[in-house]
Amino acid sequence: MAMINIPLLPVKLGLRVLPDAWHAEIATRLFNHLMRGQTGAERIAEIDGVRLCLSIVDTGNELLFEIRGGRLERARRASAGTREWQVRIRGKLNDFLLLATRSEDPDSLFFSRRLALEGDTEIGLHVKNVIDAIEFDPRAHFVSVVGPWVVDVAQTLLFSNVTSRRTRNTTK
Repeated sequence: MAMINIPLLPVKLGLRVLPDAWHAEIATRLFNHLMRGQTGAERIAEIDGVRLCLSIVDTGNELLFEIRGGRLERARRASAGTREWQVRIRGKLNDFLLLATRSEDPDSLFFSRRLALEGDTEIGLHVKNVIDAIEFDPRAHFVSVVGPWVVDVAQTLLFSNVTSRRTRNTTK
């Protein structure tokens, strides 16, 4: 089983101490920011209106989201007696981190039951497929955020710095 190379104890403590609504808000802002410039981001619109719950079993957190306008939004709690989500993904923190960082294949996480889908199966499988289709492209993200000119200049400066170091090291 793959493990994320960060200390999980401080993350788990933070998840247990702060309210779930804060974590959901941070997650939505981070997710929506990272989707800027991504080619797979348009697939999120396919699941518009879906209410999704991420249940982190080893910390006791339940983060509620809704897909609106092709964006992930923090969902408000439903009134008493109604189910708050259409699809819930349950699993341990490490497995969610493996999914988020693409360190392990999403299908293997679900088929090995380390992550479990609950609720509307058809919608759940569609959500899983949309998540699986997103391939993060750092360059496209940076171009979308700061513009192509800045990225090109930064890339040129970084590349020329690496080249000049190699040249200096080989001439010594």
